[in-house]
Amino acid sequence: MRALGLDLGTKRVGVAISNSEGTLATPIEVVARCGDRPREHREIDALVEEWEAEIVVVGLPYNLDGSIGPMAKKCLSETKVLGDVLEVPVVPYDERLTTVSAERSLMEQQMKADARRRVVDKVAAAVMLQAWLDAGMPHG
Repeated sequence: MRALGLDLGTKRVGVAISNSEGTLATPIEVVARCGDRPREHREIDALVEEWEAEIVVVGLPYNLDGSIGPMAKKCLSETKVLGDVLEVPVVPYDERLTTVSAERSLMEQQMKADARRRVVDKVAAAVMLQAWLDAGMPHG
């Protein structure tokens, strides 16, 4: 099953895709937030079609203690809207520390800060999507 992973940020949406076997996640793109959610969601829908994704996994930034903070509430709300817009299932998945993990990985590769900023969101999406794949692709 090919899955599209999303790391919803306030300025950018990181996007990753799995292989068709559902075993490996790869970062593919960053969608810039433009203030027009319907337009951003159309861009995501186009990616779902282009990559022939069968499910979309949205990272939820729970607090470290597992509670739902303001950003996780916003992500849950947008996840619901995406579920209404997209023609494939949309499921949330815990993404605690994925951006931190992605940033660390890029720093270990000695990538400069400006280059890291351009790719960290899609790498975070891939880290989250890989965790979802490794967890057996839970559906909620």
